[in-house]
Amino acid sequence: MTSVKGTVFNIQRYSIDDGPGIRTTVFFKGCPLSCVWCSNPESQNLDPELMHRGSLCKRCFRCVETCPVGAITVGPDGIVIDRDACTVCGDCVEACPHDALRITGKEMTVDEVVAMVERDSDFYRDSGGGLTLSGGEVLLQPEFARELLKRCQEAGIHTCLDTSGQGDTEALLRLLPYVDLCYFDIKHLDPRAHRAETGRSNEKILTNFIEVAKSAVPLVVRVPVIPGFNDTSDAIADIAELVAVNAPRAAVHLLPYHRYGQQKYAMLGLDYELSAAETPSPEFMNAARNIVEARGLHCEVAV
Repeated sequence: MTSVKGTVFNIQRYSIDDGPGIRTTVFFKGCPLSCVWCSNPESQNLDPELMHRGSLCKRCFRCVETCPVGAITVGPDGIVIDRDACTVCGDCVEACPHDALRITGKEMTVDEVVAMVERDSDFYRDSGGGLTLSGGEVLLQPEFARELLKRCQEAGIHTCLDTSGQGDTEALLRLLPYVDLCYFDIKHLDPRAHRAETGRSNEKILTNFIEVAKSAVPLVVRVPVIPGFNDTSDAIADIAELVAVNAPRAAVHLLPYHRYGQQKYAMLGLDYELSAAETPSPEFMNAARNIVEARGLHCEVAV
């Protein structure tokens, strides 16, 4: 038993997109990056947050009456949440009869998470699946991550680490002995372009990529293909060359931009900067795959 705790915003059972087989994906809350295309904006802030789904709101305004600090008021288009004043106490969530309000982010112990993961052990054995730690950024909560990976690996459950690589190198190295597969995001090799669209340069990410590449952990490099950012032949070729030189046995997965998370921005009171962006064409994605495969790498394009 362990008392180590961490903050998660979702635990998704029967996941088939976060590694081989049927998996349980634990999404860590908190990320040092602020990618403008992020499909999980609720993952960026380490603290719990209040989310409001306007399509479910019936304007009964019970939340306004209930809020103990007056952070919710009535505006011309429905309720208005003062997020600086909100203490995320949850009173409004309990008062809402229509499930239009919810809190994202929950502190959990390692024991609690492992108990949920172990419920589907039979599915993991039959499908070759297991546990995936994702985010947010797992490296922001390294001790929590290490204990989860260790406990599951000791229980015979396959483990996958899904990371942006933006984190402490020593923390990453402490995790790797308990990782059976690593998904590592690489977004751009130009540090200025990287900072402009993610809020951080990429030096630490590239350092950590080399460390994973040197390890014995099987590696999949995931590249989100984002309009106006890295959807060029040169940007894809630069990433492919980096992988071919340092991790020639790694696979590369190209992930075309989508708007699946756009609605969440409104739920958090945030603007979505890429509302006019289009998904890269199948022709470009095929060309990008050819660029990667020309370096002798296995490449897949996500659907």
